[in-house]
Amino acid sequence: MAQRSALINVMIAAAQKAARKLTRDFGEIENLQVSRKGPADFVSNADKTAENTLRYALEKARPDYCFLLEEGGELTRKDTSNRWIIDPLDGTTNFLHGIPHFSISIALERDSELFAGVVYEPVYDQMYWAEKGQGAYLNDNRIRVSGRSSMDEALFATGIPFKGARDHPLFLKQLEAVMGVSSGVRRFGSAALDLAYVATGRFDGFWETGLQPWDIAAGIVLVREAGGFISEIDGRSGMLTSGSVLAANDQLHTPLGKLLRESVK
Repeated sequence: MAQRSALINVMIAAAQKAARKLTRDFGEIENLQVSRKGPADFVSNADKTAENTLRYALEKARPDYCFLLEEGGELTRKDTSNRWIIDPLDGTTNFLHGIPHFSISIALERDSELFAGVVYEPVYDQMYWAEKGQGAYLNDNRIRVSGRSSMDEALFATGIPFKGARDHPLFLKQLEAVMGVSSGVRRFGSAALDLAYVATGRFDGFWETGLQPWDIAAGIVLVREAGGFISEIDGRSGMLTSGSVLAANDQLHTPLGKLLRESVK
């Protein structure tokens, strides 16, 4: 059985607590009150409740840690070396349409480096977790990225720009290029879970642009600790700032990145 640190236990307990109400709300989706946040971008009462639950649970365990919250923004505390990065509901559009593919994402950034991550898929009770130098796990089982080396055998995931997002033509060029050499491309609607699926070998790679830090912070830790490579699409390492992400195993990261870059020249 995997040995979880005190830190991971705190993160998992917070995710499970938030998930209980989130799952109940999902079962009563037609009763949710929804407010408009932007073009094709919605936030529900469930989202806000989950974020508050996560915040209070983590504050109780680590009262001096800072926060970066999707809804609540930045909260500064005494301990500026440690910062929680939280997405209480990654896959909000899926959730609001009754599609059971969404997650809770919690990352800890320590001294400006991502240190630990938890991504929880509540509908299926799948807890992905990782801590720097300790490997990545799904529930109590160690996970690794896939071992596939050939693009034509690989299954990739991505995120499709929606209304109000930029770069639709650029994405279509990338998609056409990957479609032409791979065994398929999937778009499931939760970047946190896409990265968790790369970490566990379900997807061989993932790319997307326009993401926020809370979408990807925990997933970055998972992919790294599962033996994968993750960067911006252009190869740089500023994913949290740029919102550009390319994740894959060690054999596919370079060719996938090259393909994506050349497709938009």
